[in-house]
Amino acid sequence: MKHVVLLGDSIFDNRVYVSPGPDVRQQLQARLGVPGKVTLLAVDGHVTTDVRMRQLQHVPADATHLVISVGGNDALGHASILGERAGSVAEAVERLAQAQSTFAAAYSAMIDAVRQLGLPTAVCTIYDANYPQPQRRLVVTALALFNDVITRAAFSRGLSLIDLRLICDEPSDYANPIEPSSRGGDKIAAAMAAMVRGSVTERPASFVWV
Repeated sequence: MKHVVLLGDSIFDNRVYVSPGPDVRQQLQARLGVPGKVTLLAVDGHVTTDVRMRQLQHVPADATHLVISVGGNDALGHASILGERAGSVAEAVERLAQAQSTFAAAYSAMIDAVRQLGLPTAVCTIYDANYPQPQRRLVVTALALFNDVITRAAFSRGLSLIDLRLICDEPSDYANPIEPSSRGGDKIAAAMAAMVRGSVTERPASFVWV
C-alpha cells in the first residue's frame, strides 16, 4: 500500500480556501484510490523550520512516500525588502542575498532531517502566485532566489522535484493570490500521484545529472 505523507504549508493544507470543494489531500486520495492512503501533516502558515521541528515527529511508521511543499511563508517573511529603499542595485541585491542565505540554512537543515527517515521524497518549488502586475514581476523575480535553494537542495541530494511554477500556470489554479484552488490542487495532486506511481505525466519528464 502506498502511504503518502504531505508536509509543509497551505499549498497542501488548503481546505479552508476551497471548501466545500475538495482539498489537496482529498484529491490525492482520490487519485491514489484504494488501498492508497494520504496523511496530511502540512499546516497553513508553517515555515521551513516547522517542518523539521514540528511535523517530522508525526510521520507515521508505515509511510512510504513524503512530499514537501514549504518556503512560501519564509519568503513572505522577507517581503518587506521589496518596499525598502536602497542606495544602489548592489545594496538591494545584498539584502536579497541575505534573505536567501537565511532560507538556505533552514531548508538544508530540514531536508537533511527528512533524509534521515530514508523514505522516497519529493519537494515542491514555490509557485509564481497570482498577483496582479507589476507586483507579480517583482514577486516572481524575488522567489527565484528561494526556488534556487529548493532546486539545489533537491538535485544535490537526489530527491524528486515537483515544479509548481509549471503546474499552477493559470489564474483559475488559485483561490486567492497565494493559495491553490480546487482546480490547482487537483493538478498538484495529479503530479504527486504520478510521482508515487513512477508513471509519466502529460508533461515531459526531465532528468538532472550531477
